[in-house]
Amino acid sequence: MKIVKSIKQMHSIVLDAKRKNKTIGFVPTMGYLHHGHCSLLRRCRKENDLSVLSIFVNPVQFSPTEDFTKYPRDLKRDEKFAKDEKVDIIFYPSVDEIYPDGYRTFVQVDGLSDKLCGKFRPGHFRGVSTVVMKLVNIVAPDTLYLGQKDAQQALIIQRMLKDLNTDVRVKILPTVREKSGLAMSSRNSYLAPEHHAKATILYRSLQHAKTIIEDGERNPETVIEEMRVLISSEGAEKIDYIECVDAQTLLPLDDIKGDILIAVAVWFGTARLIDNITVSVTE
Repeated sequence: MKIVKSIKQMHSIVLDAKRKNKTIGFVPTMGYLHHGHCSLLRRCRKENDLSVLSIFVNPVQFSPTEDFTKYPRDLKRDEKFAKDEKVDIIFYPSVDEIYPDGYRTFVQVDGLSDKLCGKFRPGHFRGVSTVVMKLVNIVAPDTLYLGQKDAQQALIIQRMLKDLNTDVRVKILPTVREKSGLAMSSRNSYLAPEHHAKATILYRSLQHAKTIIEDGERNPETVIEEMRVLISSEGAEKIDYIECVDAQTLLPLDDIKGDILIAVAVWFGTARLIDNITVSVTE
């Protein structure tokens, strides 16, 4: 396994792989890897000749009031995860390598970036889109692997890659959960033990929503309110949102039908956690 820090070296490796007709799979991350990342890396390695993992805590997706400096970082820990999953290359660039002095270009996906988390984190998805587009240009993957937990982010990246005429395939893999149902996330490290236990209500509330929809509930406001009552009962610090939206447009629904994304963003202590499920209603 190689650790590559320069764009120039990464370009050289990619060029050599392309000359040999090797396929490249890519998993972009901000590090502090967990078993959710491992499922992506495992699939990436299985389906490609060359597996590339990027680790880059992207400053332009954090607002001045967010946790950029506190975001968990542990390269040695990440190296062990990557070695265990037989990753070929870790691309580990510096901030100056990705955003040199005078950098001025950004990517914005309109119509998707201002919804759900975008309402509460202005500019966040502009930063995500920009860095992913840069990383895709550097790594030149055949296939990009993303997780369903970050459903809005995955949808935005899919739209961006299609709109900008890339040939990159995007595969979105299921959310990996702890035994309690809590979605695995690097930000779970912020949770105190009592908050960790309380945060399991997120998945339970999503499962409850799915159950009442399957039992015939078609009013999104009823679903949202029942979820709100459940989440509030566990003493959540703050609920940013609970929404039932169209899974492709992220637009709110008048009636529950078609492919639905049910998504939440909730604070437990100092940790802002997101989670979601999809439900298909054909009747």
